[in-house]
Formats: sequence, C-alpha cells, structure tokens
Amino acid sequence: MVPIYIVDAFTSEAFGGNPAAVCMLEALSDEGWMQKVAAEMNLSETAFVAPREDGYELRWFTPAREVDLCGHATLAAAFVLWKTERLRLSQAAAFWTKSGVLTVELGEDEAEMTMDFPSEPPAPAKAPEALIEGLGLIPRYTGRNRMDYVVEVDSEQTVRGLKPDFSQLCLLDGRGVIVTARAEGQAAYDFVSRAFYPNAGVLEDPVTGSAHCALAPYWAKRLHRDELVGYQASARGGFVKVKNTMDRVQLIGQAVLLMRGELEEI
Repeated sequence: MVPIYIVDAFTSEAFGGNPAAVCMLEALSDEGWMQKVAAEMNLSETAFVAPREDGYELRWFTPAREVDLCGHATLAAAFVLWKTERLRLSQAAAFWTKSGVLTVELGEDEAEMTMDFPSEPPAPAKAPEALIEGLGLIPRYTGRNRMDYVVEVDSEQTVRGLKPDFSQLCLLDGRGVIVTARAEGQAAYDFVSRAFYPNAGVLEDPVTGSAHCALAPYWAKRLHRDELVGYQASARGGFVKVKNTMDRVQLIGQAVLLMRGELEEI
C-alpha cells in the first residue's frame, strides 16, 4: 500500500486554500504511473515524495503534465512529513526538485511554515494577441518569466471580475497567466491576483505559491517593501505572505490535513 494524503495549503481552515495530494513513496516511481495517479486525484497538483540520504526527492504533476515548480504542494508535502512524524518539528524539510533544493521550516507557533524558493521576476514583454483576447482587456503591464505571463490590470475589481476565454489562453506558450493588481482600500493584503493554467490542465489555480515567486519581486519594486501579503482571489481564496531576499523569495503559509488513505500498488 502507498500512503497518500490530501492537504489544504495556504489556509488555516479546511476546504479553503489550495488542495494538493501528497503521495509518500519508498522511491520515486516511473513518470507514467505518477501522471496516472495525478490524473486520478484530479487536483491542481499531486506531490510525489521519496526519501534520500540528505532529504527528500520531490516531483509535482498536474492532471495533465509534470511541472517544474509548485508552492502549495511543497507546503503540503512538508506539512505531511511533520504531521506523520517522518520529521521532527524542529527539523527543516529539504526537497530536491527540478528547481533546485527547496527548504521548508516550521515556525515556533507550529502553524506557519516558511518556504525558501527561487525569485522569478518577470521581464517586460509584448502582450500577445491571444493574451489580450483571452483576458478581454489591454494590460497595464505585461511581463514574462521562465514559466508564466504576468499581467497587471487597473484595479482589484478587474482582477476579481475576470472571465477568461480559455480557448485563447491555450494558444499561449509557457505554463499560464498570472493577473494582478494593487489592493484597494484598507485591505489586509497588499496585492491581489488570480492564476490561470489551461495548458497544464488547470483552468484556475486556487492559490499558487510559485506565482508569488514572480509577484513578490514585482510588487516589492513597486511598493518599495520587501515583506508583503498577497491574496489570491479564486473561489476558494488564500493568503500568501512573502519576503524578498536577494535572488530568493520566502513564502509563508499554513495548511490543514483533510484526508489520509492508501493506494493499491497497481
């Protein structure tokens, strides 16, 4: 039997944030099997974790394909390691991934977790026609990093009201599109965002840690602050605290264990 868990990440309450499946293996399986499991779970990402001498191997799969970086499933994987006592609470989780070594530490309150991720700032780019048509607007800013387009729009209301044409967004290269705006009024967060990944089999991701690797340096430059709070305004919604440190971004959030079970070894 293969232990598997479902964790709601970037939330302190069940059924909020972004759910991820975490599959604990003795050794990483072949890619075809992992992809089938991820498709069966049908969550935005399934994390596959296997021990190694100096930490853990970690890979992430959407229902459609493998991805190079994922925040919420990394948070979920670390949470499972502590929750199941595979790691002591005082131990940091170290993951070997396609984006290098990622570490996660549990705070003194044993609630918030801090992930150390690469900074992925966008560089200015011309907005493709499919992006303009897909969002139904002219962006205030368009940028691109190695994974996504990053689009700033005029207001938080515009972000929340978006109804993308996914047939157009599917024409874009890369992983997907992050749309963002500065928070309005006296909000408990500094910026708002939504993230769309139709080419990865995820129309809208509820809360995207890796998107904040781009949003953190982007908004730090505009707001002149290295510590910020982002709110991802999906239907489930979730908060991500961010800290910019040179070429790294710290992503801070909580998680809730929702379900545990076993996979037959098929």
